[in-house]
Amino acid sequence: MPELTPDALRAAVARIAPSRIPALTQHLFEATTNAQQTQSLAPLRAFIHSWAVFVAIERHPAQAARLHALEHIVDAGEEDPAEAITEIRRIRESAEAEAGLR
Repeated sequence: MPELTPDALRAAVARIAPSRIPALTQHLFEATTNAQQTQSLAPLRAFIHSWAVFVAIERHPAQAARLHALEHIVDAGEEDPAEAITEIRRIRESAEAEAGLR
């Protein structure tokens, strides 16, 4: 896991999911703007949390594929999503722990 800094997370995203760099950059811009406007670090903390979890999940391809499949089940709305939601929650909690956020 990279350090929980914008630069380290950007470098990790560039390695594992380069197509997501524009989204990360936009999110960082918005978080910085919101932090300045509200005089709070909460938007920057949310940015770090979000991208640290993303990196923790995406750096394990099988886990990332499973998460995307589960999200598709929920989005499709064709079957009861309860089990998929429970597994999504488990994957995200595990990623938070791996990133040192829990």
